[in-house]
Amino acid sequence: MEELSRGPGRTNTKSQPRGLLGYALALVWLMGVSISLMESEVQTVSDIVGTETEMRRFGGHSMTACLRRVLVRAPAPPVDADDWRRFEYPRPVDVARSEEEHGAFRALLVDEGVEVIDGGPDPAGHLDAMFAYDPSFMTDRGAILLRMGKPERLGETALHERDYQALGIPILGRIEEPGTVEGGDALWLDERTLAVGRGYRTNDQGIDQLATILAEIDVEVVRVALPHWRGPGECLHLMSLLSPVAGDLAVAYPPLMETAFVEVLRDRGWRLIEVLDAEFDTLGCNVLALAPGRCLVVEGNPVTRERLEAAGCKTVSYAGAEISLNRAGGPTCLTRPIWRANL
Repeated sequence: MEELSRGPGRTNTKSQPRGLLGYALALVWLMGVSISLMESEVQTVSDIVGTETEMRRFGGHSMTACLRRVLVRAPAPPVDADDWRRFEYPRPVDVARSEEEHGAFRALLVDEGVEVIDGGPDPAGHLDAMFAYDPSFMTDRGAILLRMGKPERLGETALHERDYQALGIPILGRIEEPGTVEGGDALWLDERTLAVGRGYRTNDQGIDQLATILAEIDVEVVRVALPHWRGPGECLHLMSLLSPVAGDLAVAYPPLMETAFVEVLRDRGWRLIEVLDAEFDTLGCNVLALAPGRCLVVEGNPVTRERLEAAGCKTVSYAGAEISLNRAGGPTCLTRPIWRANL
């Protein structure tokens, strides 16, 4: 890929074609290079194993620095027609639409300049595995392997461990039984402070273990209580309630947020863009920062988008009726940032 990308910039006056025919041939050649590059942008893990710079391209203690590199997982097929009930989705999985929407989602990330690594294909029945944010967490010193609180997702951590080993990314630590931590409950407040939600998916033992691991790299954990809301069967992470979109700006749903945590954010000078009740249910609060102030949102939620743009942000949307709304996971859930950096 690097060799092709340098091709158009080289000059050699002796070998350049001349005249209209020459220009036509050059144009065809350039188009071929462009197509080749586009087709190769979404890479599998095996495509990039052993590359020279692999081990240096991970980390970033930020939710909003430029997203440089991300791990995604294509939707796994269901075991049978009733598999959706096991995951408590509101309706059966539309396999063809899932694949179509996820393919368009990956292409959109590529168009935004993100290096996209496809960690799949995953075994049949791993329907939630496409929510790549949850089974692991990335730091400047390597990945932390988490232990999922949802029993149906316990096997996903091994999928992430396999991919990190293949990519040459070190493992900083792991959460062990009886601890549970899901990535959706963890977000950076700054490069030395991680907020972690305590709810049905992440327990006290898991947070204690995570705090011990992060203390080794000078990172403090702030524990945030999450509400019961609709009970343990509902997916409610800390990031269901708060999505940072710039250094001091976040989309939020305060009605379900802990008072003490709102006060922490305000003491730090954060500004909150509040999401309407109706748009909270359609994942309006789940926003992926592609760069500071550049936001990826699921289609719909017009008031949230208007409020983001009024605050100076730019928004990009994707179709997610199947991969997001039917499975209660937005753009942050669908991505595991491997490397964020404002270069």
